[in-house]
Amino acid sequence: MASRQRIWIATSLAALMLIAAGVVFAPQIYAHLELAPLRYDVIGVDVSHHQGQIDWRALAGDGIAFAYIKATEGGNFRDTNFASNWAGAAGAGLVRGAYHFFTPCRTGIDQARNFIATVPRDPSALPPAIDAERMGPCPNGAPIGNVAGELEILLAQLSAHYGRRPLIYTTAEFHDAYLKGQFPHDQFWVRGLFWPPLIRQEQWILWQYQDRGARRGVHGPVDLSAFRGSKQDFTGFVHPNP
Repeated sequence: MASRQRIWIATSLAALMLIAAGVVFAPQIYAHLELAPLRYDVIGVDVSHHQGQIDWRALAGDGIAFAYIKATEGGNFRDTNFASNWAGAAGAGLVRGAYHFFTPCRTGIDQARNFIATVPRDPSALPPAIDAERMGPCPNGAPIGNVAGELEILLAQLSAHYGRRPLIYTTAEFHDAYLKGQFPHDQFWVRGLFWPPLIRQEQWILWQYQDRGARRGVHGPVDLSAFRGSKQDFTGFVHPNP
């Protein structure tokens, strides 16, 4: 009986040690768990002021080909690090694009004006992207009545100004609530951690596969996305034929 008790105690202690090790090392393991690069060659990041100061040359040297940079949110918020990130990405030789965080609390016209006033035209840039994922109430009033309709207004305004139709970034939750059955001809950037997106399977062009990735030059976690295609396909995406 004493021998069995010793075995039980040793097994229990080993299990507790494994659990403790898992708690300590799980974030590090998760940050380096990347399946998308096994299939796709072109990997990028999206960043905002939350990443602080970025060493763009170090980031570009760590397997990163492009960066989407937060520019604006809603009708009046402008990311404080947009200008420095925009210049830093270009200086490091990365293909860059700007994104807008869409809210259901301002009209498409208001949000388009905010983005256009912030992001310069750049024919060598990626198409603008609209991050459509925010759910929930508006702090200062009622939400807009037709989310898909206001999103279409924003898409049209940015298309006219920049000469390229923006990508729509979304999550499964936001998509099913507001976008299902809409935008059948648009290109999507879809969040699907680990596994390829289960929505817009014929339309997604970017797959955000990590939300706590690790790359040199960025202090802390960073979102990682894969381009759906080869390096040659990516060149054609950046510089489409007129």
